[in-house]
Amino acid sequence: MTMEREAAQIPVLAHGKGWLAVEKPAGMSIHNEPGRDLCSLVFAFIQKETLIREGTGMNPDFGVNPVHRLDKETSGVVLLAVNREMFRFFSHQFESRQIKKRYVAILHGMLEDPQGGNSWGTWNWPLAKSAGGRHNPEGTGRRQESRTMYRVLDHSAHYTMVEIELLSGRTHQIRRHAKMSGHPVVGDARYGSTRAINHLRSACAFDRLALHAHALSLILPGKQEPTTIETPTIPIRMLSLLQNDRIAPGP
Repeated sequence: MTMEREAAQIPVLAHGKGWLAVEKPAGMSIHNEPGRDLCSLVFAFIQKETLIREGTGMNPDFGVNPVHRLDKETSGVVLLAVNREMFRFFSHQFESRQIKKRYVAILHGMLEDPQGGNSWGTWNWPLAKSAGGRHNPEGTGRRQESRTMYRVLDHSAHYTMVEIELLSGRTHQIRRHAKMSGHPVVGDARYGSTRAINHLRSACAFDRLALHAHALSLILPGKQEPTTIETPTIPIRMLSLLQNDRIAPGP
């Protein structure tokens, strides 16, 4: 796939002077793959799109830099700065935990509503800085307080769709907490089972992590109240997996 085609698959969700928010596809690195990563592709896109270039006022010497991170396997909203002033402005909000991050995930099994009535539950297991793997998702070394809120949105025969809000920011926090709950994220090659991964690929043609960063709520420059930037839909492959799992097999 050419760089132009890859860049065309990165929707711009919002933008302003010095910044823009885009929807990263699953399987794309934010950086570290020059010419193919998110920042490279968005930089090339801005240079060609006059309205976005003028709207953001991108500083070519600063380029496009991520204010936060998403795992390569995770899709969804990424906030990017195109000058140092906006990078510092938004970085302060992330560091002071003023920004609210919401995700949607599909988990293995039937995760029950914690209290019924669309209520929120919390995973409170402490996590080490090191990410670990499927046999030790809590990680090795000193563990730090970690909190993940979740709310059940839907069920199918074998899966549960949840909305998630992060209250701390450990590496792979959602994926690790989901594994520790007994309901790993569907398609998670690091924390899920190899058998489940192989089944999803062969029987469902599903080969991505079912985790999507759906929304960011943050204070924009010159504003007093938070603005929510969100993707217009949940990825169709995630929705289709859940829908197809509701369909009973034929005789």
